[in-house]
Amino acid sequence: MKNSPFFTPVNLGLHTLKNRIVLPPLTRQRSTQPGNIANALMAEYYQQRAGAGLLVTEGTQIEPRGQGYAWTPGIHSPEQIAGWRLVTDAVHAKDGVIFAQLWHVGRVSHTALQPEGAAPVSASAIATDRVSVFIETAPGAGELVTPSAPRALSTDEVQELVQLYIQAARNAMDAGFDGIELHCANGYLVNQFISAHSNVRTDPYGGSLHNRLRFLREVVAGVAECIGKEKVGVRFAPLFTTTDEARTYLGLVEEDPHTTYIEAIKVLEAVGIAYLSIAEADWDDAPEMPLTFRRAVRDTFSGAIIYAGRYNAETGAQLLESGLADLVAFGRPFMANPDLPARIANDWPLNPLNPATVYGGNAEGYVDYPTYSE
Repeated sequence: MKNSPFFTPVNLGLHTLKNRIVLPPLTRQRSTQPGNIANALMAEYYQQRAGAGLLVTEGTQIEPRGQGYAWTPGIHSPEQIAGWRLVTDAVHAKDGVIFAQLWHVGRVSHTALQPEGAAPVSASAIATDRVSVFIETAPGAGELVTPSAPRALSTDEVQELVQLYIQAARNAMDAGFDGIELHCANGYLVNQFISAHSNVRTDPYGGSLHNRLRFLREVVAGVAECIGKEKVGVRFAPLFTTTDEARTYLGLVEEDPHTTYIEAIKVLEAVGIAYLSIAEADWDDAPEMPLTFRRAVRDTFSGAIIYAGRYNAETGAQLLESGLADLVAFGRPFMANPDLPARIANDWPLNPLNPATVYGGNAEGYVDYPTYSE
């Protein structure tokens, strides 16, 4: 694989990446409590994986209301910014490029995670189903629960949230990140505005698809103006199936996903951001993303395109060779193989992932996976 397209340079914004292998955002729930602060253990984890062409952090909430799972990190307090500086310094010491994924879960939350036990916020007062959130029940312990019913944001509050995204992007720059990725997938807040299933607003942020894309448009444009469009990426998770697995694992399924997401991608192209990341269905027997959609994405968006799904070295290389993707992200393999790029280059075998240590805990199953030794 040393001569595969994975190891040819590629431009992304201001950077020429050393390879086309991406560490995608992966929730790991190791932040310091109280305060949801990134820490030295997290810095070690990301530094171990700095051989990727691009690293994208786990979702980091832009404000206290943006949290849907216990122990996930934030990027809205001075302590959180300082904690992330540990991470960016560690990655840059290994010549890595790292973007922060900015996250707001919207209605995918619980009153136990909200300031003063308030209801979660969303585009509309419509509860989500078939998903769970994780709340702390004791120090270091928690449980999965059904999300609480949300309340609809007022028009003024929506505009305030745009400013919170912009401030989070500023905070990411203060923390030393090379850029930010806006989490607009998986049924979280931006996705809740885009989807007709979760947005029944009658103000300028609801109704037509153009209006439902307004929140996305304002957040992307505002963040790009603040930190530079070449430092901005966006993640979507278009779904082309109505199976229960789709709704459980990736969120909202549109009546016409092709049109919805091509129109959303046109918003990104108009701003001129650095990259688009597309999360594919990745469960057993998941449906293939239509080739017609992949081609439309390539025809619509001129920046770098990343795909994440159940790729291995061979299928990822084939996708790159097709010209439909510029980079490929590997989630589970990268959790268990901190030296994944070297393993791909040399056809070395992979460590298996221990599912029991993915979420929460300490160093076990986080920074103790071995690198390859011949």
